Order: sequence, then structure tokens, then C-alpha cells
Amino acid sequence: MTISILKYLNKNKTTKLQIIVLWQYINLYSVIFQFEEQIYTFNPVIYMRFIKSAILSLILVIPNLIFSESQSLVLDAAQKELKRTMEGLKEKQLPPYYLSYYIYDSNVLNIEAVNGKILKNSEDKSRTLDIDLRVGNYKFDNTHIVRGEAFNMGSERNAYDLPLDDNEIALRNAIWFATDQHYKKAIEGYERVLTNTTIKVQEEDTSADFTIEKAYTYSEKPKTLTINKNLWEERLRKISEILSSEKWLYKNKTYLSVSNVTKYFINSEGSAITQSEMRANVIMTASTKADDGMALPLYKVYFAFNPDSLPDEATMLNDANILVKTLAELRTAPVMNTYTGPAILSGEAAGVFFHEIFGHRVEGHRLKDPDNSQTFKNFLNSKIIPDFLSVTFDPTINYLNHFPVSGYYKYDDEGVPAQKIQCVENGIFKNFLMSRSPVEKFPASNGHGRKQAGLSAVSRQSNLIVETTKSVPVDTLKEMLKAECRKQGLEFGLLFQKVEGGYTFTSRSIPNSFNVNPLIVYKIYVDGKPDEIVRGVDLIGTPLTTFSNIIAAANNLETFNGICGAESGSVPVSASSPSLLVSRIEVQKKAKSQAKLPIIDAP
Repeated sequence: MTISILKYLNKNKTTKLQIIVLWQYINLYSVIFQFEEQIYTFNPVIYMRFIKSAILSLILVIPNLIFSESQSLVLDAAQKELKRTMEGLKEKQLPPYYLSYYIYDSNVLNIEAVNGKILKNSEDKSRTLDIDLRVGNYKFDNTHIVRGEAFNMGSERNAYDLPLDDNEIALRNAIWFATDQHYKKAIEGYERVLTNTTIKVQEEDTSADFTIEKAYTYSEKPKTLTINKNLWEERLRKISEILSSEKWLYKNKTYLSVSNVTKYFINSEGSAITQSEMRANVIMTASTKADDGMALPLYKVYFAFNPDSLPDEATMLNDANILVKTLAELRTAPVMNTYTGPAILSGEAAGVFFHEIFGHRVEGHRLKDPDNSQTFKNFLNSKIIPDFLSVTFDPTINYLNHFPVSGYYKYDDEGVPAQKIQCVENGIFKNFLMSRSPVEKFPASNGHGRKQAGLSAVSRQSNLIVETTKSVPVDTLKEMLKAECRKQGLEFGLLFQKVEGGYTFTSRSIPNSFNVNPLIVYKIYVDGKPDEIVRGVDLIGTPLTTFSNIIAAANNLETFNGICGAESGSVPVSASSPSLLVSRIEVQKKAKSQAKLPIIDAP
């Protein structure tokens, strides 16, 4: 048996050190097995425990040794090329002062269902390399902003495909060729930014282009994706049957997406980090149209860190029925006119509200953009929101009140440990989110350099948490809304229950407004009439004015998990907040389609 195991390990390229470790395990148990009769005679219970322990140890040790070999091979290949590049180019006129490799081993499973039938069932594996190669020095390098052009920090694509096979020569060749291309582009970029700096006026921000950080080492075993595809296919069929159960439901899709990604990061400063991330989402979507042609989409999203932690089938089927019922109400709901007055933002809506109008304005890299409005640049240690509210970004937590939050990670995409950042404390602005691109008064990263594979990292949001030191029950908040309406002479206020996201403008060349897209909005009448669902409005405004109108918070907390798109691509984020009462908000009519409803009924 021992000979067979060793042959198997050699066949699978297990290292000599790993074989020695396993050999010691086998020798240890061989010695003990010589005394098995005495052990059994002395105590049969101990004997059985020993047998179980021996079997379990071998079961656990052998796979771990084999898994770690694939992991170390990828890292070894990258480290050898990184060292060879830095050594080989150091005598050049413009050698690199910094080089990092970021390798993504991705396994993504997608199952989609439409109209009760499976539309897609695919599993895609890929291995991608990102390169950050800098020439010049930490103070001034080839990534320096070229003024006078559209700001594109983080938008440069630098992804290269790598072989999926764990073959060192093949991996090193691919890494070598990609690095050569990247080095040539870096030299061209450096000459360009030198010229731009010479012919432009003095820059507003004179901070360095790159921070000096410590080297970090961290490693975790890659996760294994195991899933019962038949079970999920059947569940998705049932959900999509509900979402297509009425003739007035025009589009529907339900899909499961599970991504299992092992990330390898190394740099010339000595960092070597291996992280394994698994994320699972189920998204059900359905849409209809009102008689006036207005499109009415609705969706439900579930997020977990593995498929087994997603809600059970009964919960999802019940939510699908609620979604159809709500769409039926929206089809015949009255169109909301332009309105200015009091409103309640549910916790989920308030989270998105803060993400859009606050979060993007505290991403530190924007302070380097001469065309950015830099809303909070001069508000450090100044009051920007009511003193009963604080705002934190915390990527170090994966659950908040036992609810998963998708902006979790251990190290950011520049190899810096994730950190909890208090941006606002009791209404006072304290901090920006920082990547390794420093700004004046903020010379170091705080672990928020993030990106999508293939793009360059910039400072991005993680888990946004709005906290309050003064709260009231949700029902009391509703009564406070009615009181504020009476005070302003209005017959109703608004409740924004569900939103789908939004966008905001931060450029100096256009008004710094925001637009949050509500899906479910209710009129809350002062005289006791039942709440009335309405449709067709967008929540709009400007940040500082809207912040000053927040007057109360509820004692609940709701979370919105989603994907945020910005300069460095799409990254997972969350936004959590209590429900908030705003004394004055503004809504405008939503754009609507002019196309008629389908001429012939669905089959």
C-alpha cells in the first residue's frame, strides 16, 4: 500500500518535502500498529478511536499535499519570472522600480431558467494574469495622470490569459511575454506623462504616485466547488414557472451563479498572498408593462459565501409569488407626479442612497483628478451629516447581524490588508478610502484598492455601514413622517421601500447630482387612508443639501448586496443602514418607453 501511495504522489508531481512528511505519517502509524493487539486488549474504545484517527489523517493529508502542489507551482512560476524580470531589466536606462503579478484561477458555474425551462448550464474555467509594472520611482511614475484628457485612472486593461495546465514552462513563457509587452507600454507611458507635466500648469495635488507599503505573506487552501446541479436545475425551473405564470409577465429569468476564485498576488517588495473566494448568487427577475407603456421590472437577489448557505426552496418560491403579486399591483398603480417633501428611505434604500451620494465621493483617488468636484476635500473634521449618524466601511467582516455582506475580503487587490475605516464619526468627516495612490494628508493605503480582473486598482467601497446613536421604532418613524407632512401642509409623504441602484456625477463640468432608481414606492397619507403603491419616479438631488435634511433614524438595519461599477470595473459591495426620515426630497418622472404592449397575447 505504501509503495502504491508513493507512486501516486510521484505521478502527481508531489514535492520531495511533501512525500517526506507523508512518509513520517505512515511510519508513525506503522509503529503503533505493531502494538495494536495490546492497545485493543487494554481498551477497545481507544483502539477504535485510533483507527478512525489514522484513516482520517490520511484522508486529510494526501489531498492537502496534492492541492498545495498546484498552488505552489503557479506561485513558483510567477516568482521566478518576477525575479528574472527585475534582475534582467535593472541595467536598462529606465528599469522597473515595482512589479506585481496578480493571477486569478476562476471556476464559474451558471445555471439559467426561463419560462420554467433550463436555458443555460455552463461551467467556465480560466486563469488570468494582471500586471502592474512601474518605471520611474514612487514619487513619479508612468501611471501619473495625463491632464487635459478624460480621467481614466483604473480603466486601462492589462489582462493576459494563462494556460490552465499546471506546467511551469508554459506558465513562465506566457508571463514572460506579457511582462515584455507591459514593460514597453510603461516606457511609452512614462515619456508621455513627463511631456504632459512639462507643458501644463502646477498640479493641485503634489502627492506621490505610489505608496511605500510593507510586504505581506498569507496563504489559504483553494476551496473546492461542489454542487448538486440537478437539485438546482429543478429549483430554478419551479421559480421561473411562477415568474411566467401570468400572460402579462413579459420577461423573466432566474439564475444561479457560483464563482470560485483563487487569487495569487506577488510583488517585487516581497509580498506573496494566496486567497480563495467563493460567492453564490441567485437572482430572480421578472418584468411587465403598464397600459401606458411604462416598463416595470422587479427582482430578488440572494447572496451567500457558498451555495449551501443560500435560502431554502420554500423561501425562494414564496418570494417569487410575492414578486408576481407586487408586479400585478404596479401594473395598475397610478403614476407619481413630481414631488418635493418628506420621505422615508427603507434601510435598503438608505444604504443605496449613501453608497451613491456619499461613498463614491470618499474614494480617495478622485482627489487626484483635476476635473473631479472633490466634494469633501475641504470638509475634513467638519460636520457633513447629522451628529446622530456615523458611516463606516469595513471589509474585514463577512456577516453583519448574521446576514452575509458581499464587500468582504482579507487583502485588497494591491496586497494590502483590509481595514475598517471610520469615514464619518458622529456627523464629522474623518477619512477617505485609500488605495496605494496617495493624496495630500493621506500618504498610505488603508486596504481599499480594488478592481475587476484585467483593470488597474483604485480606491473603492467595501461594506458600507450607517450607524445611529439615536433611533425610534419603525412605526414611530412613520408617524413622524405624517407629522412632518402636516407641518409642511402636505396630504402625503413617500416611502421608498425597494430600489435597484443608481448613479451619481462627480465631475466639475456638470452639476453634482445623484439619481437613485426606486422600484417600489408608497404614498403614506396623513388622514389615515391606506398606503398606496405608485410608480414612475426617480429620487434625485444634490449631496450636501440632501444630507442636511435627514432628521431621524429607525432602530432597524437592512442590507443591500450588489455589484458596483466604476473606473476599475465591477466589484462586490454591500450597503447597510437603518430606515431614515428625510424632511425634504425631490422626485422626478421616470423615463418611459413609447412602445405599445404586445399585440398578441403570450402563447
